[in-house]
Amino acid sequence: MRRQLLVFASALAIAGCSETPRVVPPPAPPPRPVPAPAPAPAPAPSPVPQGPDWRDWPLTPGDWVYRQDGRGSVAFFGVAGGEAELILRCDAGRGRVVLSRKGEGVASVTVRTTSTLRQIAVQPLSGAAPRLAAEFAPADPLLDAMGYSRGRFLVQGNGLPTLVVPAYAEVLRVAEDCRG
Repeated sequence: MRRQLLVFASALAIAGCSETPRVVPPPAPPPRPVPAPAPAPAPAPSPVPQGPDWRDWPLTPGDWVYRQDGRGSVAFFGVAGGEAELILRCDAGRGRVVLSRKGEGVASVTVRTTSTLRQIAVQPLSGAAPRLAAEFAPADPLLDAMGYSRGRFLVQGNGLPTLVVPAYAEVLRVAEDCRG
């Protein structure tokens, strides 16, 4: 029996020395990069806080440009290269001054100067962009109030952006052109 044990032990020893092929798992793929979350959209700029005195409010960006054309003279207020925010035109043939601004959907706008506050009826103008317009006689005191207002005047409409417009000489030039 001893011999059988010896043979059995030898067989085990030989079996232990032989290598059995091992299955090696393939290497794990590299981790996929996790996409960064999309940045949250920037919040809309908050409106500039406006104090109680409108004369301290910041001016609407832009400048006045004056020129004469076949119908009379015209002054445009707005940013260079963009659509005019406000237009003041002398229609010499009709003897009227026309004030127009960008916008639609309101029946009146308010013009505020340092000496005058007046609500004026407006009509939509036909054209590529929506505009509202009002007509004045050349001697209307509102035109002088706009031109002589201390530094600025406002054009406001319910639901429309308030225009804080500098009171430059172009306003009075257009009025004077229509007065003859």
